[in-house]
Amino acid sequence: MKYSDQIGACLKAAGYTHYFYVGGGNIMHLTESLDRYLTGVPVVHEVAAGIAAEYFNEIAAPNKALALVTAGPGLTNITTAVSGAWLESRELLVIGGQVKTADLARGQVRSRGIQEVDGVALMQSTTKRSIRLEKPVPPAELLALFAESWTPRKGPVFIEMPLDVQAATVDDVPIPPAPSATATLGRAAEADIVNAAALYRTAQRPVLLIGGGVDYATAQALRARIVTSGIPVMTTYNGADRFAAEDPNYLGRPNTWGQRAANIVIQKADLIIALGTRLGMQQTGFNWQEFGRDARIVQVEIDQAELEKGHPRVDHPVCADANDFLNRLVAQPLPRKDDWLVEAQAIRARFPRIEDVNKTGEGYISPYRFIADLETITRGDDIIVPCSSGSAFTLSMTLYRQKLGQRVLTNKSLASMGYGLSGAIGAALAGSPRRTILIEGDGGFAQNMQELGTAAINDLNLKIFIFDDQGHASIRMTQRSYFDGKYLGCDTRSGLGLPNWDKLFAAWDIPVLRLPLDFLSDAAFRAAMDHPGLHAFIVTVDPEQTYFPKISSRITATGSMESNPIDRMSPEIDYLAEQAVLSTPTPA
Repeated sequence: MKYSDQIGACLKAAGYTHYFYVGGGNIMHLTESLDRYLTGVPVVHEVAAGIAAEYFNEIAAPNKALALVTAGPGLTNITTAVSGAWLESRELLVIGGQVKTADLARGQVRSRGIQEVDGVALMQSTTKRSIRLEKPVPPAELLALFAESWTPRKGPVFIEMPLDVQAATVDDVPIPPAPSATATLGRAAEADIVNAAALYRTAQRPVLLIGGGVDYATAQALRARIVTSGIPVMTTYNGADRFAAEDPNYLGRPNTWGQRAANIVIQKADLIIALGTRLGMQQTGFNWQEFGRDARIVQVEIDQAELEKGHPRVDHPVCADANDFLNRLVAQPLPRKDDWLVEAQAIRARFPRIEDVNKTGEGYISPYRFIADLETITRGDDIIVPCSSGSAFTLSMTLYRQKLGQRVLTNKSLASMGYGLSGAIGAALAGSPRRTILIEGDGGFAQNMQELGTAAINDLNLKIFIFDDQGHASIRMTQRSYFDGKYLGCDTRSGLGLPNWDKLFAAWDIPVLRLPLDFLSDAAFRAAMDHPGLHAFIVTVDPEQTYFPKISSRITATGSMESNPIDRMSPEIDYLAEQAVLSTPTPA
């Protein structure tokens, strides 16, 4: 049989059901062969193939998707998507084409074959494995390469396939089972479980901080027990959908761009058990020395290097599978912490999600009110994709109250503009017929708006909301704060060319509606939201909209930046006075 056919059979055996691709001469055998084993989804630009596959894998698990790209520009175009999956520790298999082995430059010249770029070298710094196959390898070896993407710590795997290798003739042999992901996960020692439970029992104000390393399925299986036990829970952005916002023990999402109340709550904790989160600076704040200042910190993380990186301070590092650890921890006798839950919920009530500090010009929709209003009409099975950067992302992740059963998915670590639409396409295909809701800024949407064609031709059940504020709101706010409003390349007035959003969607015959101020009561809007299919909505946002509270930084005398800890967001409150109020016992 042809080797590209055997590759297709191996992919199917490994659980792959879809591949996202842009056709090219140097992958012609793979494109033709994979069509017989998997469902191919053509995209317009290769970066969309990688992003869509990443999001597909998060929603469709255990089913999988890969990205298939050609040589040269196909490889260079997908590097952003590979980098995003690398930083988020997410599964992504990329198979790239290459010129024939006889045409490889092998370092002697810059390029010998047409469109030749060394993809292996290009991908090396942001993949778990980057390898070129210069001859066919047996199915077991190929499956082992695939499996590196889903074994700890998850991440991208890049396999470069020269054209003559794809076309080689191989023996038609049985395909063995793919390696299991759970077989390689380390289990915490019983002493670590007992120690964490003991710390929890003696703590007055404990918090379980659940990250994306805790699988959605694990969290759902344990949720009822954790809720009924009154275990105080917070989530990272990547763990946002593991619990429902209305759960009585849920205390919010702390983050550098997080909720003021949640940031105060986690800083008041005397024990933080961080499960499946690397505790990066976005989570702890740039002033990571102040994170958990009064707490003992237990961090359960699959990567020993993350435990040893030195920030933040970790008192009890445990290199193990967070899912297994959580299962065994909640099986321990853990006393209720009702007094702490009451105190923490009082803090959340005192500092509401929408503070009366921001200004919205007349005739514009407040983006804060938009998020809060939109959530009231979302359904329990919706997939929410709040892009990956800028005000549309930070407001969604700060304000949105997730419902039980919803999935919330983003790529926050790379924080690249342009992720939203491609990610929503992958999520919508994986979650069909569920409704997918994308919230994206106009600047970010413009970076990958060519994929509207992919959304349209696949007739996705996707609702697209675009914040139309004439540019990059977060960059504009930075330039306003630090450079006295000297705007450079951040909006239409400073030279950024953006389309007429009301006209753009007609090119793909996609219905579009500019939202009225009272959009919740608008019959056309409600009908469009309820009707399955693709629809775009333009949210008119004030270009001078302010975005507070936020962590403030200042430029020091040496030119470096110094940030406040996460519980001192601007505009700052009278912290000592608030501490006195919040520490006063509530009358019985």
